[in-house]
Amino acid sequence: MPLRLPSGYRCIVNLGCDFDAIALWIGSYGLSSPSYMHRGEFGARVGVPRVLGLLKKYNIKATWCIPGHSIETFPDVVNQIIKEGHEIAHHGYIHENPTKLTREQEAKFIDMGIDAIKSVTGRKPRGYRSPYWDYSQNTLELLLERGFEWDSSLMGNDFTPYYLRKNDGPALLDKPYHFGEPTSILEIPVSWYLDDFPVQEYMGSLVPWVMQDPDVIFRRWTAIFDYMYENVPGGVLTLTTHPQTIGRAHMITMLERVIQHINSRPGVLWATLSEIRDMWVD
Repeated sequence: MPLRLPSGYRCIVNLGCDFDAIALWIGSYGLSSPSYMHRGEFGARVGVPRVLGLLKKYNIKATWCIPGHSIETFPDVVNQIIKEGHEIAHHGYIHENPTKLTREQEAKFIDMGIDAIKSVTGRKPRGYRSPYWDYSQNTLELLLERGFEWDSSLMGNDFTPYYLRKNDGPALLDKPYHFGEPTSILEIPVSWYLDDFPVQEYMGSLVPWVMQDPDVIFRRWTAIFDYMYENVPGGVLTLTTHPQTIGRAHMITMLERVIQHINSRPGVLWATLSEIRDMWVD
């Protein structure tokens, strides 16, 4: 078993809170109207306190992936997250798409995000989550240069972390794909199936997402957890939530039901992503 779990535990669940706030709309979608700015503000002023209250109720420490822009715009909210003992991870600066940036631009945004986190925690972040759940051809090298220990952006597995590789590819039509050499960065994989945003946020004509009843999400998340629990000893489940989404009344109650379902099974450990990295056995 690659994970050195404490005695009596069977699997791990991580609750990731991507506190994108206003940065999401500006950086990812190029939107700046009051409608979208207020949706981001809802996440900060209403969503975060609701999430923090739920985490405190069930004694769960989460990994908060926060763009530098959110830290600088809502320092009081971020300080409360830190005060309650949660982990802060890198999530870009303005929720930028790294595949659209030059190497110099991407490096600048990564460094701005690091500086913002250091300004509130006093230290560099250990982990990174791509704002777009995507990498450019430069991302891995930039993360290695800056000493990141883990990433949680990619989807090469569902319940088992793995080391990111350098020199993969190239992706060509007339040649098989090449898998390169492992690096020191541990990938703790994510999944769009375990993300609240795509199935809950109204996006108009921007993307063809359909808003779904929260019971659909509850059944999906618990079914995925149940499969891991029964079939993957030592597995890791990463849930990805956004305060402006999961903080809505119908969603925060759904999340509490998910937590209750997970807690009904013996031997489940809630852990931050850095704690998972520390439990990984090379």
